[in-house]
Amino acid sequence: MEMIFQTWSWYVSGLIIGVVMLSLIYFGKTFGMSSNLRSLCSIAGLGKKVSFFDFDWKAQRWNLVVVIGAMLGGFVAVHYMSAPSNVSINPLTIEKLAEMGIDAPNGKLMPQALFGLEILESPKTILILLVGGLLIGFGSRYAGGCTSGHAIAGLSNLQIPSLKAVVGFFIGGLMMAHFLLPIILRE
Repeated sequence: MEMIFQTWSWYVSGLIIGVVMLSLIYFGKTFGMSSNLRSLCSIAGLGKKVSFFDFDWKAQRWNLVVVIGAMLGGFVAVHYMSAPSNVSINPLTIEKLAEMGIDAPNGKLMPQALFGLEILESPKTILILLVGGLLIGFGSRYAGGCTSGHAIAGLSNLQIPSLKAVVGFFIGGLMMAHFLLPIILRE
């Protein structure tokens, strides 16, 4: 039972993800989180107004269960299984975060300066969250899927468009972390 409360090695998690992906391929399903947004819009009735949302969302019910499971799993992990993290962060990363006014996470994976409720007190932060959310939504729709869909499902199916999307996600993430984030977080 103690193994559940520890950080798992990459090869254990990777093996589990691989088995899930092989199972999905076997059953003719494709994995992706952003496709659930389309399903939710279809459930809400937007298919009557926008043809993109007019499809049989019931065929995607299993994927909605994945989203609910991810949210419940995250809640259970944080509230009932959160032992002190044994993940160490590179001292250079901590130094760079400090230059941007972000405290070291101190045994947690998420610094409070970025993920605490106090970020909602700043109009600038709320604007950053709204614009970032819109850009992520547009980007995942434009790329034909999100990072989980392309990086996990697309690459496991050896799809070239997914490889291109993952390379684009990676380059965009590096540009954001190294160039744009320091500018955005500057006071």
